Amino acid sequence: MPVFLEDHDTEIDLRPGTTKSDIVAHLYRNPEWGYAPREIAEALEIPRGTATATLKRLYDEGYLGKTDDGYYHALGERADVRRYVSSLDQADRMFGHHRDATAQPEAPPRRIGEDRTDEELEAELAELEDDRGVNE
Repeated sequence: MPVFLEDHDTEIDLRPGTTKSDIVAHLYRNPEWGYAPREIAEALEIPRGTATATLKRLYDEGYLGKTDDGYYHALGERADVRRYVSSLDQADRMFGHHRDATAQPEAPPRRIGEDRTDEELEAELAELEDDRGVNE
């Protein structure tokens, strides 16, 4: 998949759709708040152990900050991560409705003549051929 070089940052090792990416996105969408691992687990509906381990890893990798009493938060100086989350949001606005689990698939397009009998189609074809003969 090509990348837009102006915004590409090789330092970001996140893949959309992963737990790491989902946690980063949640925190950077709410930069004024700090979250305990339990709150992240509840918000993202993931196991608490997964939230705790992933938050620690993200903190160790420099994606997140952490208060002395254990609340994880977005880092103001990580403009690259904010751009990453912004691109996720933009993609979701553009294509998110395609992933809506409650959305009904569109009916396949109707084929021309699908609701007509063979006799009706043959009569229409004969009429078109007659018109073509008149116009030539």
